[in-house]
Amino acid sequence: MKIPLEDLFEDIVGKAQRGLQISDQELGRRAHLGTEELRPLKKGSGTPAGVPGLAEALGLGPKALSASYSSSWYPTEVPVVASAKQFNTSLIDMTVNAYLLWDPESKEAAIFDTGADASDLLGFVHADKLLVRYLFLTHTHHDHVAELGAILKKIRAEIFSPDLERLPETKIVREGDQFRLGKLRIEARLTNGHSPGGTSYVVHGLQNTVAVVGDSLFAGSMGGAPNDYQKALRNNAEKLLTLPGDTLVCPGHGPLTTVANEQEHNPFFAP
Repeated sequence: MKIPLEDLFEDIVGKAQRGLQISDQELGRRAHLGTEELRPLKKGSGTPAGVPGLAEALGLGPKALSASYSSSWYPTEVPVVASAKQFNTSLIDMTVNAYLLWDPESKEAAIFDTGADASDLLGFVHADKLLVRYLFLTHTHHDHVAELGAILKKIRAEIFSPDLERLPETKIVREGDQFRLGKLRIEARLTNGHSPGGTSYVVHGLQNTVAVVGDSLFAGSMGGAPNDYQKALRNNAEKLLTLPGDTLVCPGHGPLTTVANEQEHNPFFAP
């Protein structure tokens, strides 16, 4: 199943405008667009000739933003990592992802976020006889913790929530914490901005580095951060997009992608 991109052109523009706290009047002035040109363009219609100016006004990559406007890009050359599985589940009018990663030799496994329905994830754990040692939360927004109780009824694992968003009866994870999972090494990186304690988990030891990033980063976009926009940009650029280009990026919503894809095609970070 091809999972749609999390954000459309108008979502990206809105997130950037809110993050920069720019009014429509100021945005139009910077982009050299009149009110009647800006209004439809912000909704994803209007003339594409205005997109480069809008990108410059918002500090976005013009080529990448134009591709978003025309819906002509989707992540390609995404590696299949045998011991990493995405579970995409429906919640009201959206979908949300949970992930399962494991060491193929020891069968020790870790769950990352819970999704909205953990039945397929738990069925996979049972069928493959995996030993789940950890459950890591990227952040504590409801859609990412909705099935925590259901999972804990079926497995016994250490649960970690971010230090700045700690849930009761969980252990704390902080920037730089590391965990062993058989031959795998899991490293926590604070990538907050979208949420106060947003944390990404970088997994080393499989054929590709894997980064489970929650809502810090999406394929072709990132989580909204109206109050900590610059922090979110900086964290993504410095802590995620400096990983190897073939790193498998596992977002909280939308399809899998890679660091190389995001460096070139994500309007927030593309040249």
